[in-house]
Amino acid sequence: MAALLAGPAVAAEPIVLEGGAYEVEVKLELPHLDDIIGKKVVRLCLTPEANGNNHGIAVLSDNNPLARCPVSNVHQDGSELTSDIACEGKNSAHASARYLLAPTSFRGRIAMQMGGKNMTMTEVQSGRRTGTRDADKTPVL
Repeated sequence: MAALLAGPAVAAEPIVLEGGAYEVEVKLELPHLDDIIGKKVVRLCLTPEANGNNHGIAVLSDNNPLARCPVSNVHQDGSELTSDIACEGKNSAHASARYLLAPTSFRGRIAMQMGGKNMTMTEVQSGRRTGTRDADKTPVL
């Protein structure tokens, strides 16, 4: 009854991710292969503007074709940022991404289907701001 009295659902104000240099821990989760989890740390520069993009957050695992594919259907509701990634062509790789943003950090999961290989995996990211882009001379990825 309380939900009916509350009125229509309203989208939450987007969290503004502070731009600058970020250090992102990246690991891959592969089904049935718990012992073989790749893990690395990547440094990149992110932007505070969401305006239809994903702040520069992308697939970061090594040798991943999705890292070069276009991002679409970007949507942010409060602290949640979602998007799709799809490579062109028949039997191509595709993914869906979901991030939880805070002003100076983020956590995310990218569920990937590797196309004709019928292989699935999830890239897990945990990023934190380490400084400004100018001060760190961090390249934009």
